[in-house]
Amino acid sequence: MSVYHEGSLTLQEQSGLREAANHVGRAIGDGIKPVAAAFLELQPLLIVGAADPVTGRVWASPLSGRPGFVRATGPRQISVSGGVLPGDPLAPVLARQNAAVATLTLDPRTRRRMRLNGKARPTGHGLTIAAERVFANCPKYIQRRERYLWDPDARPGPAVRGHDLTDRQAAFVSASDTFFLATMGPSGPEASHRGGNPGFVRPASSTELIWPDYPGNAMFLSLGNLAMDPHAGLLFLDWTDGTALQLTGRASIESAADGTRRIRFTVTHTVETSAAVPLRWAEPDFSPANPAPPA
Repeated sequence: MSVYHEGSLTLQEQSGLREAANHVGRAIGDGIKPVAAAFLELQPLLIVGAADPVTGRVWASPLSGRPGFVRATGPRQISVSGGVLPGDPLAPVLARQNAAVATLTLDPRTRRRMRLNGKARPTGHGLTIAAERVFANCPKYIQRRERYLWDPDARPGPAVRGHDLTDRQAAFVSASDTFFLATMGPSGPEASHRGGNPGFVRPASSTELIWPDYPGNAMFLSLGNLAMDPHAGLLFLDWTDGTALQLTGRASIESAADGTRRIRFTVTHTVETSAAVPLRWAEPDFSPANPAPPA
């Protein structure tokens, strides 16, 4: 049985990467290996992607804590201490039993990342996630940040909601070198990372963003989802002060005659929270894989 659904398979075929996708797809399993468990326990940041079953909106949200706040508590389960902020759009989703979620753990210090998807349930101290799909991704387009500080005085601000980008938010997006993408598809949610040199994401208007689809691991998990369901969520983090900008809306894939692709994202709702995470990261060393931003 293929680990891919129709949307991913179609894009793999169109790109001539079906064989490569079959090879990397063998790394997808349902268990947490000891090396993965050790990796999780060192991380202060976890990204969660999910859809609100009431509104249908897809969001990506940050969870943070001292290393050890995420840990494997069995061969197919992780435990997360704490949770999203009360005003986070995924708070009601994660309060449900057996919510379908996707998680991404990214370590800028080592340029490693790990994805774990499954079913979440709330506990008295946070949540647990029963793993259904676990795999690592390559370091491509991850900016190295060698260290971080934990700000013990950080106090998250209120969640400020809107329907389009302010000028300040658009400038923040334009200057970003990283964002996180949540999508939904027949196999459930996916949470992924997108990186590039500042300027790789371009606001076309107060309600529209465009970014190029850089060559990746041949899986086309996120794009495959978008080919089947356009709903998506984006998370931009300010690595210096912990501000989180969450966007939800609809995305479309635009293909050019030369085989390149770009994504056009229409914003429908925004949530901005100052000091959403207490992590203060060092300046980035940009990935050598980053192409020059589009003109």
